[in-house]
Amino acid sequence: MIDTEWVERFAGLSRLDPATKKLLLDRSKIVDVPEGTMIFGPGNSPENMLFLLDGTVRVQQVSDTGHEIVLYRIHAGESCVLTTACLLAYEDYSAEGFAETTVQAAAVPRGVFDDLVAQSKQFRDFVFAAFSKRITDLFLMIDEVAFQRLDVRLADRLIELSHGEEKIATTHQKLSVELGTAREVISRQLQEFQRRGWIEQARGSVSLLNRIQLEKLAGQSV
Repeated sequence: MIDTEWVERFAGLSRLDPATKKLLLDRSKIVDVPEGTMIFGPGNSPENMLFLLDGTVRVQQVSDTGHEIVLYRIHAGESCVLTTACLLAYEDYSAEGFAETTVQAAAVPRGVFDDLVAQSKQFRDFVFAAFSKRITDLFLMIDEVAFQRLDVRLADRLIELSHGEEKIATTHQKLSVELGTAREVISRQLQEFQRRGWIEQARGSVSLLNRIQLEKLAGQSV
C-alpha cells in the first residue's frame, strides 16, 4: 500500500514546514524493489534521493580484484549517505547497493533534492545530520578493519546478524564480505569457534551455541 504520509517516518522530515512536506509528498513516488535487486552500482548516476520505508539495503565496495566488503546497511527510516554524497557532488556511484529484503522507498527527484538543500535549512540540516552520522560509522568500520582482531570482529558480527535468534542463515563467503577478509580466514576462525563449542556449522547456516562466550569475546578491545 502506498504511504501518502511517508515523511512522518523520518524524525528530521516530520519537523519540516507544511509547504515543504507537501512538496516532498507531491513530487516523490513510492517504489517497490524485489529482494536481491541491485539498486545502484559503480558508474551509475543517482537520479533520486531514496528514503527507505521498509526493508534493508546492503551497500558494499568491490575492488578491481573482486575483493568485497560491506560498508553499511540502510534500514527503514534512513537514507543512503552514498547517494547523498553523489547527489551533492554530481558524481557517479563508486559502490553497490543491493536489496537484502523486499524494499519499499520514497524516491525524491534530484531537482527537488537540489532545491530543498538550497532553500530549506531544516531539510539541509536533516541531510547533513544523517550524512555526518554515517561518515562517523564508516570511520569506525575502517578502524575495526585496520586494527581490531578478526576473532573479535567475527564474534561481534555473528551476534549482530543473529538478531537474537540462535540460527543464522549465512555462508563463509558472505561472512568474508561482511568483514572484508578472505573466505579461508573466516573458515579457519569458524572452525576454532566450533572447536570451543561456541557455534555449530551446517550448510548455509551457523548456529550460536554459546552466545555468552561470543559476547564476551566481542566486548574485548584490540
